[in-house]
Amino acid sequence: MKPRRCPSGTGRKILSENTASLMHKPPWFHQGLRFQCTGCGRCCTGGPGFVWVSGEEIRQLALHLNLPKEDFLAHYVRTVGKRFSLVERPNGDCIFLDPHTRRCTVYPVRPNQCRSWPFWLSNLRTPADWEYICRICPGSGRGPLFTLPQIQELLWWSGLEKDDGVGRSE
Repeated sequence: MKPRRCPSGTGRKILSENTASLMHKPPWFHQGLRFQCTGCGRCCTGGPGFVWVSGEEIRQLALHLNLPKEDFLAHYVRTVGKRFSLVERPNGDCIFLDPHTRRCTVYPVRPNQCRSWPFWLSNLRTPADWEYICRICPGSGRGPLFTLPQIQELLWWSGLEKDDGVGRSE
């Protein structure tokens, strides 16, 4: 089924007809969730994966690193189908995670996928998924309360997850 445009006028797409019908049913986290980034870097490492970047994010990252876009693309980006992802180090770390300080070296211009952590569809499907994230991410479940509208604005969906009506696409 083709995604529909969000009626809010933002131009964002609703994931499916299923999502549209569930928009009137509040998600399990309707009272909000707490999060405060501790800068631990745990979300920047792990098994192989993808950090999707848009053309504008590539431009901002190249500018931040004072590199021509072509050089940035050659050293830091891989093509996956028709999409772009940041490269990883052999151990699974993001290329921009400093191996000594464990801090992001491009934090001010980090991609939207990174900015939206931990509010990813895969982390919010069930309370058990969120509880797991709270065990591995020291900032999840702590800090300021993010309201449902704030979470929905941040909610990140890679397009690879199954649409179960939790959120919306970028």
